[in-house]
Amino acid sequence: MAGTNPFVYGEIVPSDAFLDREDERRQLARDLLDGQKVFLVAPRRYGKSSLIGVVLRDLESRRARTLALTITQFATYRAFLEAFAESCLRVAGLGARVRELIRTVFSLRPELSWEAQPTGGQELTLRFEPGRSSKEDQRLAREVFALPGLLAERTGAPWVVALDEFQKISDFDGNSVEDALRAAVQTQRRVGYVFSGSEPSLMARMLRTRRPFYKAGPVLTLSKMPPRVFVDALVERFGATGFHIDREVAAELVERAQNVPYDVQRLAHELWDDAERLAARRIASPMLQATTFRLLSAQHPILEAAWQRLTLTRRAVLRAVAREDGRNLLAAPVRVRYGLGAKSSVQRALDGLARDEWIAREAGQYVFVDSLYREYVLRETR
Repeated sequence: MAGTNPFVYGEIVPSDAFLDREDERRQLARDLLDGQKVFLVAPRRYGKSSLIGVVLRDLESRRARTLALTITQFATYRAFLEAFAESCLRVAGLGARVRELIRTVFSLRPELSWEAQPTGGQELTLRFEPGRSSKEDQRLAREVFALPGLLAERTGAPWVVALDEFQKISDFDGNSVEDALRAAVQTQRRVGYVFSGSEPSLMARMLRTRRPFYKAGPVLTLSKMPPRVFVDALVERFGATGFHIDREVAAELVERAQNVPYDVQRLAHELWDDAERLAARRIASPMLQATTFRLLSAQHPILEAAWQRLTLTRRAVLRAVAREDGRNLLAAPVRVRYGLGAKSSVQRALDGLARDEWIAREAGQYVFVDSLYREYVLRETR
C-alpha cells in the first residue's frame, strides 16, 4: 500500500492537502483578525471555499471564534436568519445563559431546543415564529446581525464570520437585507467578515456605488496559480507516497485540467488511485491519458445530455472555444472555419454559455468551467 491518497476534491480540502495560496492565506487571516470586512471573489473550482476553511482553522488555533454559512443552502430568509443566530449562539458557548441573552436581544422570542448528537452531547437549535409584517422581519434581521458584535464583546475573543455565495443574499429580501447587514457589520470592530462569491460579475455589482457594501472593505480576487506550483506539488506528493511522475507528465496533467485547482486535484486523485491499483510505481503519459478517458467515460451520460440540450449555435461556438483555446472567437476566419455566423450571434451564444456555466471569461479568453467538458467536446463532437 502506498498510503493515503494525498489529493482531495469534491469537499473542503484539509490543511495538509491544500496547495500554495500562502500569500492569500496570510493576507486573509491578517485582515480578518484586524476586524476587516473582506470580499473574496473567484470563479467556481478555484479553491475559494477551501482557502476560507484553512484560514478559519488557522484562526481557531489562535483562539478566534469562527462560523461559516453558505447562502445558497437556505430556501428562505427566515431560515437563513435562524441559522445565523443559531451558529452565533453555538460558537459563543453560553450554556444555560443563552436564554437570558435571548430575552435581552430579541423582540420576537425564538423557540429553543437541544438535540442529542450521534457523537454525544447536545446541539442548540433555534426557530422564530413566522413574522406578521415586513417591518417585524426587518427588525429581526437587525437583531440577528448584531449578535457577532455583541458576543465578541461578551467572550473577549475576536470573531470571524464567513458567508459564502454572498452574491445570492439579495435574493432573500432585495437590498433591505444588504442594508441591514451592512449597518450591523460596520460597527463591529472585533468581528472580521469574509463575504465570498463565485460569480465575479454579480459580486462586482454588489460593490458598486449606491449599493450598501460600496467601499465596505478590501477585495481579494483569486486567480489561477502558476502551473509550476502545481507541477512542483504533484512531483513532491506523488513521490512522497511511493510513485514517480516526471515533470513533463505533471505539466501535461495541469494542462489537461486547465490549471484549475479543483480539476488538478480531481485528475491527480484519480491518477494516484489508478497507479496504486495497477501497482505502477512510475507514472507515464499513457496512464494519464487512460485515467482521463476513464473519468470522461464515467461522466459521459451527463455530458452528452447537457450537450444535447444546447442549441446548434451554442454547440458550434463551444467547439470553437475548445479548438481555438477560447481566443479570437469573433474574428472572421474563426467564424468562417466553424460556421458560426454573425458576430452578434456568436457573442449572444458566448454570453449564454457563460450564464449557464459552461465557460467563463478570463484574462482575455474563454475557458471551460469544467475541463472534462472540454475533453468531451474535443473527443466526442464534430
